[in-house]
This record gives sequence, C-alpha cells and structure tokens, in this order.
Amino acid sequence: MAVVIGLTGSIASGKSTVSTMFEKLNIPVVDADKLSRVVVEPGEEAYRKIVHAFGEDILLEDKQINREKLGRLIFSDKMKRQKLNEIVHPAVRKEMIAEKERYLSQGEKAVVLDIPLLFESNLAHFADKTIVVFVDQEVQIDRLMKRNNFTREEAMDRINSQMSLSEKVKLADEVIDNNGSIENSYEQLLHILKNWGIF
Repeated sequence: MAVVIGLTGSIASGKSTVSTMFEKLNIPVVDADKLSRVVVEPGEEAYRKIVHAFGEDILLEDKQINREKLGRLIFSDKMKRQKLNEIVHPAVRKEMIAEKERYLSQGEKAVVLDIPLLFESNLAHFADKTIVVFVDQEVQIDRLMKRNNFTREEAMDRINSQMSLSEKVKLADEVIDNNGSIENSYEQLLHILKNWGIF
C-alpha cells in the first residue's frame, strides 16, 4: 500500500533540505512551490487572473510576474495575500493531485507532497502521514536575514505571515528537529520512514 507523505515546515526551517533527502532516497517529491511557479507562467489561466487582479505594474519587461514586487505587495496586506492565494492555490492543487496520481499509477511505494502551507490551506487530508521540519524561531530569523538580506523586521513579517511552527508541530504525525546537523536530520527521517514501513 503506497503512503502519501505531507511534508511541511515554515520559511527557512530547512524543509527543502529534507525534501532533497527524500529525492536521494528515490522517493518522488511533488513540490508545491515549483508548481506555483509553473501555473503563473504567461499564458496560464492563473497568470491571467493575477494580472487582472493586481495590474500590469507587477510584470517585468518580458511579461513574467515580478515575484519580488508581488511579494512586497501581498506580505503587508492580508486581503491582497488572500486574493492571490485564491487564484494560485486551486491551480497548484490540481497540478499536485495529477502528479501524485501519476507516481502512484507507476507503482511508487511512497510519494511526498512538499507543501509549505499544508495546514494553513487545509490540505493535510491529501496525505496519509505528515512531517513538520522544525527549527527555533531565532534560527529562522537568522537564516532569513542571511539568505534574503532581510532586516529583522522583514524576516519577522515573513515568519508571522504563516502559522507558527509550534502550532504545526501539534498537528503533525512526526517532527524533524532541524536545529542540528544535516546528518542528524537525515537520521531522524530514516527513523520515521522505518517506523512507517517504507524502508
């Protein structure tokens, strides 16, 4: 029986690192972030809806969406963020389900749904099991400031726009504590997969 695993975390928690570990273990990953880029390419339905909702000011010269500009627009405005989510999420969900079904029909024993907003968007029911990648908030802030050249305030804005990691931990079946080394997180992942009978 194939197991569908919902993988989530929060911004700068190290979810992508764990996602890569799954790929190295030859467990296919359906990445919601990657799909969210695909569905907003020029010509796609979601792209047209975004331009209609937010205006042509958010476009680059080549007509691609200027993600930074749109990001600044929505992170400080809850209504605009909600509007964008109402356009993008259904399109991503549709692609995600199609990709997951494709892997299952190929006989994969497990498929990972890598979804940053797994709990916020009420998508946990798409998975049989859920894993949260956890780090302390100070680690998150530090990583965001270094990685994105954010001020502390900008980093906090991004973190506060999502459900807190401590809340996600309460909802998850398993937690990977990513405060330590990559090797340590990998061992935690292997332990979880063995418990679930995948390895």
